[in-house]
Amino acid sequence: MGGDPVKALLHRHRELCERAVDPLEIAAGLEAHGITDRTATRFRHRDVFSLAEELYARTPHAEAPAAAPARGPAGPSALRLGCALLPGALAFGAAAAAPAWAGPAAVAATVAALVWPGRAAGGRFPYAAHLLAAAVAGWAAHRHGTALALGLALAVAPGHLVAAAFAARARARVAASRALEEFADRVRPLLLAAVAVFAAAAAGAAALAGAPLTAAVPLALLLFLTRLLLRHGAHRGPVAAALALALVPAPAAASAAAAGLLVHAVLALSRASAHARPHPPTRKEKQKMTGQPTNQGATR
Repeated sequence: MGGDPVKALLHRHRELCERAVDPLEIAAGLEAHGITDRTATRFRHRDVFSLAEELYARTPHAEAPAAAPARGPAGPSALRLGCALLPGALAFGAAAAAPAWAGPAAVAATVAALVWPGRAAGGRFPYAAHLLAAAVAGWAAHRHGTALALGLALAVAPGHLVAAAFAARARARVAASRALEEFADRVRPLLLAAVAVFAAAAAGAAALAGAPLTAAVPLALLLFLTRLLLRHGAHRGPVAAALALALVPAPAAASAAAAGLLVHAVLALSRASAHARPHPPTRKEKQKMTGQPTNQGATR
């Protein structure tokens, strides 16, 4: 095995290679394990994509992928769009009826949108970010009134559309890229464009609700970036830190938190591993998550 470094790598990442439906998923998985284009040269390849292609070619694949096409119909997208419209509709109806609980209802509907399933985000305390997001939105609604909560709820639908478009186009750029640096250079402008489009939509939602733009837009951006990062499997630590910063009772706190989280998003979402298709965790990964000892025979 010493004369064939790729064989050793294949042995180490066999589960990743066997369940991948194309070399791109292997490249993203290798990157997630810390293998860069520079590291790939030790395996006699110019970049991670080239290395992933060899690993994919050398891995026996069963005929199971035949069932995969049935998994991605247009139905779930339409259903999710309907769910994305629901928070704004509920909040708008509650605000029109003007009960005392209209603000909390809008906040609850907005934060519920953050909990939609995506990739499993890294780190402990899985619900800490959601609880912090609820605290941030609730505190802002308490300070600025129901109109702000309504503006945030109305921004959920454009946030869903922009996030879905970003995910699809980023995945297409993975397919068109031949190196990790090339992918990062392609996806950063895409992310910044998505943020700009959402900021404009959030400003429109705030104006429609009668909320102050200076308070509503930074908060909407913060929640949008939170949702984007959590759905792409990013670590919760920086997300939780940004949300905690937004709880500071200072006018510029939410803007500073959104700016800091945007910097983190540019770094985290320019990695190909953030755009790999989600897979159910393997037995070994489940054992890691639950702290159980892994199979002792696997090291043989």
